[in-house]
Amino acid sequence: MCVALSSLLLVACTKVGLGVANLPNAFSNTETTKDIAYGTEPWQKLDVYVPPHSSGQSLPVVVFFYGGSWKDGSKDMYPFVGEAFAKQGYITVIADYSKYPQVKFPTFVEDGAKAVAWTYRHIAAYQGDPKRLFISGHSAGAHIGALLTADKHYLRAEGLTPSILNAFAGLSGPYDFVPYEDDYIAIFGPPENYPNMQVTTFIEGDEPPMLLLWGADDTLVGKSNMDKLIKKINVVQGLVESKVYDDLDHVAMVSSLVWFLKSKAPILDDVNDFFQRHGANAVVLEE
Repeated sequence: MCVALSSLLLVACTKVGLGVANLPNAFSNTETTKDIAYGTEPWQKLDVYVPPHSSGQSLPVVVFFYGGSWKDGSKDMYPFVGEAFAKQGYITVIADYSKYPQVKFPTFVEDGAKAVAWTYRHIAAYQGDPKRLFISGHSAGAHIGALLTADKHYLRAEGLTPSILNAFAGLSGPYDFVPYEDDYIAIFGPPENYPNMQVTTFIEGDEPPMLLLWGADDTLVGKSNMDKLIKKINVVQGLVESKVYDDLDHVAMVSSLVWFLKSKAPILDDVNDFFQRHGANAVVLEE
């Protein structure tokens, strides 16, 4: 259903590829704070990327959830995402979360809620503005982010509601599917539980605005996931926008955020434009 970044750069040596992708963060003036605990479990850690800005100036905040089939991935693979949003004037939070087979649904979504709650309550210490809080994600991470946006009970368990979110932007998210492969049946089963993992189940029309993005060459997550969610949001007169990118596959949707691959598609620009129209008021800090 989703792939980790291990194949992202399409190079012979993944370690080298990731090193190149994340090189700008190592030499930039983005202030990176790693391994902040957002819960008591050892995996409940997050990284915060703060772009340089004037003292006393608060910045909008993006919480980004990476993909990996709910089984793989690490925040340590994604400094390039933190750097990409930093250059657009956002503080970026990238959180690790629990994964199968150690846990099953909905534990990883509950982790996501805790990470968002930590961000809302603590990001002001990093000069982030909790009133300009956005969620984004790719693949399984987009699924997690969309559920946090639509299913109110996750943030309510943390004493909050989705009304704290300005908007959500999802890249290639599996928002509405029925598991057929053994791993996904194990993660989300039994079948009577499937509606609880389908974002469409929880759409009522009062959710924060959603931007749904998909690549036309994606053979891992079908366009039907996006289409079903758009249809449900439109039925209840909610706020949704969407875009399909020609010649992009599943991995390319997130690799387009890598500094030397941005010309492949204007995904970052499209997400930023959507967030700006929903209250970000971000200022590009570096072209």
